[in-house]
Amino acid sequence: MDEGILFILSAPSGAGKTSLMKELLSRDPGLKLSISCTTRPARTGETDGVHYHFLDRTQFRQAISEGDFLEHAEVFGNLYGTREADVRRHLAAGRDLVLEIDWQGARQVRERFPTAVGIFVLPPSIEELERRLRGRGTDSEAVIARRMRQARADMTHYAEYDYLVVNDCFDRALDALASIATAERLRLARQRPRLTGLLDGFGGT
Repeated sequence: MDEGILFILSAPSGAGKTSLMKELLSRDPGLKLSISCTTRPARTGETDGVHYHFLDRTQFRQAISEGDFLEHAEVFGNLYGTREADVRRHLAAGRDLVLEIDWQGARQVRERFPTAVGIFVLPPSIEELERRLRGRGTDSEAVIARRMRQARADMTHYAEYDYLVVNDCFDRALDALASIATAERLRLARQRPRLTGLLDGFGGT
């Protein structure tokens, strides 16, 4: 069985990454979203083991000390991490897996998975990003200002990724993400073992 492809999806807060990811998963049953661990409290409607693995800080620190995490980082005062064993199990089973993490986590992942495919989602402008953050209607001015500062810092790392997708139109951005997944599956290195019989008949190398 072919090993699955590991995708890394990153974006600044407010760029629409989570909404895009939800639609992409419904469109492409071959993709699975990795479930991260976090110390932040569960929000209304979230279920442990479905949306996140919710841990307290003591449990999280213990997992770090035992080397359980492929990557981990602190974001807005909460800890987030991805269990390496979970990732390796899904990939070994041939499942294409998406890690929805920030640039710090992406760097850590690529140290162990250098062939991971990095995708960075950008807003069409700084002004539109701020408009979207304000449109949520849930954050104070201080929180919005902090998120904007963090977003500007996050976006300076776009060059560390393989693909850039601008979310100026949701459907176009969704199509772009779906196209990236398809293109990666059709790479020669992945197709050659699957098409051995066909390709042998063509000769060549």
